[in-house]
Amino acid sequence: MAVKKGDDEISNAPSQEGQLYEDKYYENDAVFGEMTGEGPNYRNVGWLGTAALMMKSQIGLGVLSIPAAFDTLGIVTGTIIMLVIAVITTWSDYMVGTFKLRHPEVYGIADVGGMLFGRPGRLFFGSTFVLYWIFIAGSGMLSISIALNAVSAHGTCTAVFVAVAAAIGFILGSIQTLGRMTWLAWGGLTCILTAIFMVTIAVGIQARPASAPQGDGPWVSDFKLAASGSFTENMTAVAMLVNAYAGTPSFFSIVSEMRNPRLYTRSLLVCQSVVTAVYIIIGCVVYYFCGSYVASPALGSAGVLMKKISYGFALPGLIVTTMLVVHLPAKYIFLIILHGSPHLTKPTLIHWTAWIGCTFGIAVIAYIVASAIPVFNNLVSLVGALLGTLMSFQPMGFMWLYDNWSQGKAERSIKWILMVCWCIFVIVSGTFLMISGTYGSIVSIIDTYNQSGGSAAWSCSDNSNST
Repeated sequence: MAVKKGDDEISNAPSQEGQLYEDKYYENDAVFGEMTGEGPNYRNVGWLGTAALMMKSQIGLGVLSIPAAFDTLGIVTGTIIMLVIAVITTWSDYMVGTFKLRHPEVYGIADVGGMLFGRPGRLFFGSTFVLYWIFIAGSGMLSISIALNAVSAHGTCTAVFVAVAAAIGFILGSIQTLGRMTWLAWGGLTCILTAIFMVTIAVGIQARPASAPQGDGPWVSDFKLAASGSFTENMTAVAMLVNAYAGTPSFFSIVSEMRNPRLYTRSLLVCQSVVTAVYIIIGCVVYYFCGSYVASPALGSAGVLMKKISYGFALPGLIVTTMLVVHLPAKYIFLIILHGSPHLTKPTLIHWTAWIGCTFGIAVIAYIVASAIPVFNNLVSLVGALLGTLMSFQPMGFMWLYDNWSQGKAERSIKWILMVCWCIFVIVSGTFLMISGTYGSIVSIIDTYNQSGGSAAWSCSDNSNST
């Protein structure tokens, strides 16, 4: 596969099992096998493109729920908890890059599960990975339908908008490599950040939130500094913050397509710094000015007109998110089907049939999930709390122990002891957040059913009215 001579990323690229680097070509990859240049270039993402893909996998629907989470936790408590989550997930994300360099044959969390727990671990984490991204893809399709409803003033049946979103997700998700998606990631990231900051500025200059009681007197925000809800409400809010950082399962796939995985940490630091800064600014400013009248998603907090404008800007970003979350599970299944086959890297009929079949299958299942399951938003929160947390905390603690336990046990240095304690903390805290967040989501689903009976399957009603 051709690579520009003199490219500093390739010149410093790590050796991988069965891989050969020459002046202009690398011929073999531990994940994708022999690459002759006839097929797609699976190793063509630079460090800046990697940062864009990382940020886009995290900045999406999650950021839009942060102000509502602060309404439950309080602005001070919420910020502290968010920073703690940022530290833990940044370390988890760092472990992804470190583990990949040590084990270049690893492509995803399923491979990690296989190394840690054998075949049952591979099957469990592989199924979890696919199921998680299918539900996130369904959520992305639903968010596109909300945006289309908001922009068009409910121009047609919502079920039609969801089908359109599924078709877009399938078409763009079928782009074969992440390297070809990086420019879309930059565009989508720019669009959604523009929409978010537009709303942030709007709530700061308007007289009062759109949903607050209207009157002639001055508006005084009723924001809280500390948490005041029940345990269930607080843990559900914490789960929202965790979900905002739950792009970790995608990072294995992203680093596997980097030209130089040794630059992964640089990309990670850029990603986590930008993501955390954006989350804190959005969460604090929007909640400070809106108080308990903040909308969720937050794009509806500044009134009908601003909601239309902001969703118009956010729409490309929501499309790119859906594209990525269709692509990731499809690529994983595609690699399983063609593993060890020359069709994996050659544009044969079998290659294209398998690839299009994978992306089409993921898009269709995600569409059915988005359209058919009542109380969908709460169900996505449940899946995020149960599966997203499971793949962003516990495995990374076990990964460090897997690589360092035997050697460190013989030496028992202070650093090793502290790291063992840290890994245990990550595993235990992740398990606690998973259980408590799942419990809170189940309670929310039950409450929603008791209040409204849930939402209808394949509904035509305007789903942007609640935002």
